[in-house]
Amino acid sequence: MAAPVPSSRKSRFYTTAVLLIVFAIDLNTFLCSAADTDKEKEIAFQAILQRMEQKVLALRDEFERVYQFRCDTNTLDQCGRNNYNDCYSSYPDAECAAGDEYFEIKCENGETCPASWDIKRTKVTIPDSLSLGPDGNPTDPEIIESVCYTRLLEPFLLDNYEDDESFWSQYGLPASWTYFGAHNGMFRMLPASREECYGFDPRRRPWFVAASSGPKDLVLVLDTSGSMNDYGRLDLLKEAAITVIETLSVADKVAIVTFSTDASVLNGQNMLIRATKENKDKLIDTVNQINANGSTNFHAAFTETFSLLDLTFQNESTTGCNVAVLFMTDGKITIGPGHEEVIELVNNKVKEYKTEHDRTMTVFSFSLGRDADEIVSKSIACSSNGIWIPVEESKAYGNDITTAMASYYKLYALGLGDSANEDFVAWVQPYEFYSRKRMGTTVSAPVYDRSVTPHLLLGVVGTDAYMDAFAEIIGEDASSSDMLQRFISLSTARCPKIE
Repeated sequence: MAAPVPSSRKSRFYTTAVLLIVFAIDLNTFLCSAADTDKEKEIAFQAILQRMEQKVLALRDEFERVYQFRCDTNTLDQCGRNNYNDCYSSYPDAECAAGDEYFEIKCENGETCPASWDIKRTKVTIPDSLSLGPDGNPTDPEIIESVCYTRLLEPFLLDNYEDDESFWSQYGLPASWTYFGAHNGMFRMLPASREECYGFDPRRRPWFVAASSGPKDLVLVLDTSGSMNDYGRLDLLKEAAITVIETLSVADKVAIVTFSTDASVLNGQNMLIRATKENKDKLIDTVNQINANGSTNFHAAFTETFSLLDLTFQNESTTGCNVAVLFMTDGKITIGPGHEEVIELVNNKVKEYKTEHDRTMTVFSFSLGRDADEIVSKSIACSSNGIWIPVEESKAYGNDITTAMASYYKLYALGLGDSANEDFVAWVQPYEFYSRKRMGTTVSAPVYDRSVTPHLLLGVVGTDAYMDAFAEIIGEDASSSDMLQRFISLSTARCPKIE
């Protein structure tokens, strides 16, 4: 018979058991409370995102509405007297920025200094290649029309800014910029502020291309044969490739194939990679080191491209959206299989990706210089419902390789305006704002002339927000990998249907 347990031991046992139960209850309460807090944070985070998306879609609707009045007499009469640019204009209600709200980047001593802005006016910026008139004014009738009809948006933008001031003040933040980038390069923004004269082209910004083309897998296929050393073509190639890379957003995946006698993938990639800022910077560094030599082997170029895409598909490492191949050459086939074999290879892969992966691959071909191939380049572009563009080495009239290659998004923009893609918006990776040196992000949406079929892209509207509010709500650093992953998920949440 077992010895009886002393009462003191029983007491300690029961006391310990009670304490464990209490601890378990407290731990469960703590965990539930933490879960509730995380849930509340996520709800608040999503509420801001939803507010911004609704704002940018309302702005889109207003742009599409006022476009209908572009030819009204009053619109044209008021145009010349009520537009301000960022070089020659004096803003009527300019005021000095308070604290660290806004800084002029280039001051007389080369450092930043407080600048003035006008929260009651919009400003207009036009790329320098299009600012051909007196005092940097445009001469192109289409750009002049864009300047005039977008001025009608000013009352709406002002109301929107006042609403943003009230909303963001709860986080101790000022309202940020809202803007429109036209398909022709004109840019209108509120508040009006001085940054740089001309130069800025909205069509080469990630927020513009993301909203007008959607997520995509993109492969640049670049000719680096010996003839690229002639007439400064290699430098033009590098500039064009870098421009395309810079337009990509975190929603995209990218790789670069170079070819001459043989072909290879830059940076030793075997699959496409996410177009984060870090990855884009690495690609740009490598592009700047490209040298040209050897013969011209189209077949090797596309064989390497398709091996890259095949492995990306097999590992399910794609965006799941459309595939764009940007092929640039300055010559004709001098080694390897000929025209027919190259065309057959491309055509077979276009069909294979559609039937086996339900992916639409489009080839955009660019023939640089008078000696460049036309037969293969034109055929593979047409067979994939792409575009073939012959361009000169000169940059005259905007017919240069950089402008041509950076315009591939226009084909996707035609399909993005369909009803199947209604209310499409795009988010970009958090980045440091140029003037305020503060982390922020942009949500944007395409604007269309819906009176014609297919709908024509007029441009893209965007609105900015500082990351401080997001960081405060969810307790994550604005530049952290967790925050980046959130915006990757946002940017890839919807794959537009583009036929």
